[in-house]
Amino acid sequence: MVRTRALKWGVVAAASLGVGIAARSLYESRSTPDVPYETVGTLDGVELRRYPTAVVAETVAPSGNKAFRRLFRYIAGNNGSDAELSMTSPVATGDAARTARAPDGDDGESGADDAGETLPMTAPVETTRDADGVRMAFYLPESYDYESAPRPSDPNVRLVELPARTLAVKRFSWWATDRRVERQTDELLSTLRGDDAEVSVVGDPFLLRYDAPATPPFLRRNEVAVEVRRVASRSR
Repeated sequence: MVRTRALKWGVVAAASLGVGIAARSLYESRSTPDVPYETVGTLDGVELRRYPTAVVAETVAPSGNKAFRRLFRYIAGNNGSDAELSMTSPVATGDAARTARAPDGDDGESGADDAGETLPMTAPVETTRDADGVRMAFYLPESYDYESAPRPSDPNVRLVELPARTLAVKRFSWWATDRRVERQTDELLSTLRGDDAEVSVVGDPFLLRYDAPATPPFLRRNEVAVEVRRVASRSR
């Protein structure tokens, strides 16, 4: 009887802990500001979004964990300013050979001391894997442009200005495993290649993550995205 009662209390405690973790994860996801965008259309479960010009801090590393730690240190003060940046979402992981503006002379080495500005973090985080490793990018809050953003102290982190662009985005939940990301990406590209898509794909797909590491899988928000351009209707 005592053992049964202890087991019941153990189940209740575990359930309460799970609810607490889920509630905290939900609070964190809602309290982290998202990168602003405008929805301009939908197509068979794919959302077309127009994003304004944005600044990201990005790095290429052998693993996602190493890339994330580098970027987190940057927004936590490992930069050339005097205050911190808070985090926004998403975190973006993408092509290590990404093409975007990085003005001449910016080698990421300015501001060598670690007591810098703490930046707010936005969502999502952008990520992509290729032969060079994992490319990951943190979006900076929209209050920063390329000139005003704190310079990274780590030479492996650089600032990049992304031009305004239209993304086709497919959302999914649970863990963003390689197999699941590959399947979602294939479905995204298949939809965009349909006769009625009226868009053309520009560049390579990438993954967007919105959640803290402790977020339960059923609460996770992940997206695969690719830049697109509008074209004349291909329907007959």
